[in-house]
Amino acid sequence: MRTVFELSWRLLRGGGRRGMLGSLLTLAAVAVSTGLLLFAVGANHAFAARSAADAWRHPAKTHGTATAIEALNTDYARGRQITVVELAALSGDAPVPPGMKRFPKPGEVWTSPALASLMRTMPADQLSQRFPSRTPTGTLGRSAVVHPDELVAVVGRAASDPALSAGRSDTMIADGVASPTRIDRYATGSQSATAFVYQVLAAIASVLMVVPLLVFGGAAARLTVARRDQRLAALRLVGATPGQVVAVTVAEAVLTAAAGAVLGTVLFAVAMPALTQIPIAGGTWYASDVWPGLWVLPVVLAVPVLVGISAVAGLRRVVVGPLGVARRETPPGLRAVRPLAFLAIVIAFGFLAGGLTSMGRTGLILLLVFLALAFLGINLVGPWIVAIIGRIAAGTARGPARLLAGRRLMDDPRAAWRTVAGVALTGFVAGFLALLNPSSGMLGHGAAADRLEITVPEASAATSAAQARDRLRALPAKVTVERAAKPSHGVRGTDGEGNDEPDGGGNDEPDGTATIRAVVDGGRENVDRARTALTGLIPGHNATTEADSDIGSARLLADLRTGALTVLAVSFLIAITSAGITGASAVLDRRQTYAMLRLAGTPLDVLDKARRQETLIPLLVMGGGSLATGLFFATPFAMGFGSTGALTLVAFVTLGFGGILAASALSRPLLRAVTTNPAPRPD
Repeated sequence: MRTVFELSWRLLRGGGRRGMLGSLLTLAAVAVSTGLLLFAVGANHAFAARSAADAWRHPAKTHGTATAIEALNTDYARGRQITVVELAALSGDAPVPPGMKRFPKPGEVWTSPALASLMRTMPADQLSQRFPSRTPTGTLGRSAVVHPDELVAVVGRAASDPALSAGRSDTMIADGVASPTRIDRYATGSQSATAFVYQVLAAIASVLMVVPLLVFGGAAARLTVARRDQRLAALRLVGATPGQVVAVTVAEAVLTAAAGAVLGTVLFAVAMPALTQIPIAGGTWYASDVWPGLWVLPVVLAVPVLVGISAVAGLRRVVVGPLGVARRETPPGLRAVRPLAFLAIVIAFGFLAGGLTSMGRTGLILLLVFLALAFLGINLVGPWIVAIIGRIAAGTARGPARLLAGRRLMDDPRAAWRTVAGVALTGFVAGFLALLNPSSGMLGHGAAADRLEITVPEASAATSAAQARDRLRALPAKVTVERAAKPSHGVRGTDGEGNDEPDGGGNDEPDGTATIRAVVDGGRENVDRARTALTGLIPGHNATTEADSDIGSARLLADLRTGALTVLAVSFLIAITSAGITGASAVLDRRQTYAMLRLAGTPLDVLDKARRQETLIPLLVMGGGSLATGLFFATPFAMGFGSTGALTLVAFVTLGFGGILAASALSRPLLRAVTTNPAPRPD
């Protein structure tokens, strides 16, 4: 083994300046792949950490002896959500909430750092007077807060407090309201629907990023493949066994990939401060959430292994027939099973797509599998289509550049595909996200932000309205009551002893309900003052506006746009990096061919034009085809085609072709360099 590594190291060092350049290109490709792969893993780790930090607030009924009562509510200030957790101890061994040093006493208020800061900056009659204590008793720790910008308050109450005996219901924010529940622990494994949605979106985004990364990483292992094949074929011809050839190749690939993996990890660590500032789900990120933790080691170890496997997969010609490589014989054609496999994936998805949304987690798993298969299918059929494009281009050529490009596409469609694969796979991502990226105008609400509402039992509506008028007498507010008999929704609370009872604290209220509505003039400040004044009017219920219901929807749409832009940015980084690296590598691989053509009198401009057409012709076909495939796979889950989706497609076309042209232009100086002295040189 030592001899193998020594020989591999000698081959790396002895490859000359251009050979070292090829190895550096591979190292750069692996570094980019590793960094972006860590980003994808870190994103899933971060959303899982957020879900864990949120889970303790959603109470689950006890299976043993209850030691505390927990309730959840949502309030609003300055257009931001405030999560309010109310706790009361039933015994001296009540569980200590996450992020707190002890169980809160009645009247105490523990707040997140962001809420404490907001309470200091806002007038007391707009926010802090809503709580039993205007000054926070303590600050919640990291384990109790989802993200650094989250507004959270934990309020201590007595078990007999009316707020902990009133049932609660708010269909607008189902995850933000929970009726008082007797508990004996917080680690119940509860997960809100909102947290699940974001984890689903993170998983989809990861597949959209990781599969192209793996394809790119595999392509990176085969960079400068012609140079490597020729050297290893020479070793076979002088007596090296197939096992020795494979060992040398694996060692060379693993050495380069290991250095690239370490460099990629460093690049990810350097980029983390910027990544934590990407706002998702209402706030930025804790660095400890974004860092993948123990997953870093498996990723760093897996990347060199995958690169080594990919490198070995490309050695079949060398091991089986070294003379063919030495003579530069054309490799065998691609089999027609490739397009058949791709069509099978598309047809299977078409049959199952309609039922995926109703399958829950199983549907999510199937969707992720189909997305991965779609990427692999495009990558499988790509070289086959490139070979057909080459035949058409060569057969219809009216000039030497088109003829050279067509013949090259026919001769080695796999190498040509590696140059455009990144943008082709990005086309699938852009098409898929275009239908999952609606514009904010599709919310459909003409939400009123100055009209506060509280739902009350009809029998107590008049009394509650009179109390509301009294509380709002100092504000420009008009209070009205809208009565509408409605069937009871069966919302139940607890009576402080753990027994279920109807909403209203145990009184036999009629099924009818009424809405107390207060229209407040004077802007957002007066609305917040009115919210504060109405706090506690109906225990367990806060006054809300129609605009409050739009906060979550608007945030989700904004997050979809942010996520789409992030995934597209990563995809374009992969695509353009792939195009630049593989384009430069292709020039190095074919430097002898270019030199021979220059000796035969071919102008440099013709060679450069042929090189560009070799990239742009398959790009036009495969880019459009992958875009259409992405649209097809997104159709069953389409949220609407808004202006943002249209801009996504326009951006893909513009940036995709612009990036490829720019990356291709970087290879022109290298082409000039390898043809400056076209005299044959020994390798």
